[in-house]
Amino acid sequence: MPFLGQDWRSPGWSWIKTEDGWKRCESWSRELERENNQCNVSHSIILNSDDEEIFTNEEQEYTSKKRKKDHFRNDTNTQCFYREKWIYVHKESTRERHGYCTLGEAFNRLDFSSAIQDIRRFNYVVKLLQLIAKSQLTSLSGVAQKNYFNILDKIVQKVLNDHQNPRLIKDLLQDLSSTLCILVRGVGKSVLVGNSNIWVCRLETVLAWQQQLQNLQMTKQVNDGLTLSDLPLHMLNNILYRFSDGWDIVTLGQVTPTLSVLSEDRQLWKRLCQYHFAEKQFCRHLIVSEKGHVEWKLMYFVLEKHYPTREQYGDTLHFCRHCSILFWKVRRL
Repeated sequence: MPFLGQDWRSPGWSWIKTEDGWKRCESWSRELERENNQCNVSHSIILNSDDEEIFTNEEQEYTSKKRKKDHFRNDTNTQCFYREKWIYVHKESTRERHGYCTLGEAFNRLDFSSAIQDIRRFNYVVKLLQLIAKSQLTSLSGVAQKNYFNILDKIVQKVLNDHQNPRLIKDLLQDLSSTLCILVRGVGKSVLVGNSNIWVCRLETVLAWQQQLQNLQMTKQVNDGLTLSDLPLHMLNNILYRFSDGWDIVTLGQVTPTLSVLSEDRQLWKRLCQYHFAEKQFCRHLIVSEKGHVEWKLMYFVLEKHYPTREQYGDTLHFCRHCSILFWKVRRL
């Protein structure tokens, strides 16, 4: 008896009745089915009763399989982005569900394509791509690798258009290029998914992106309204105290002479060091000036090289331990 219904464990199969009994239909798109119908009509018009004996059932089955194979090959050349906000993370196999949730599957099905357009999620997605580039790039499947570089392409184009967060993307591309150089040079020592020529092309693409970001010119915006330099000193000081990255403070201090003076405040760098690092780490790398003052700004950049800084993101992926769901938090308007 054929299985016609839909069970909660699987979507079920489509079956057709033939002279030899029930046979399962392989899934294909509506366009492919329409092409098959047109081909069948054309064959029935062109072929007469004498010529029909030439085309046996095996040849027709071979041509249909080849047409389906070409169709699916063309589909894999396009992007495979999902719009899902969550994914079920199953860690072990059961009777109802077999297999595990891999990193590539999570990367494919979660909505990273639109997450990069959200200013609260942008830094988090870039950091995730950087972690994958450092250690997990070879564990991605072929489709996941394709989506990875497609999303990276969107990020680079976004930075080139709006001129925001270029330093984050430069660090990401630097780590990615280093990993790709090691993979290309050590072909045979590591397991690569895909042809080695594809990885060489990806390395050339990453190097081209680095060159574009290196030649990026910041356009000066002309605005007759209120600017940052028109704000009172205490408001500018409060803005500097909201930064959690020392390089952002240094960059902002290069805008105006007033911000340059405020960015050299010792109390500002002291609070930044206390935010990112522990007191035991201060004692190991204590830097004192000739006047006996602690050089907090210099200590921050020294400690940054030895210890990881505290990460801060506006929005991240969440994981529910009760239902084992990895999801993006839904925004309320």
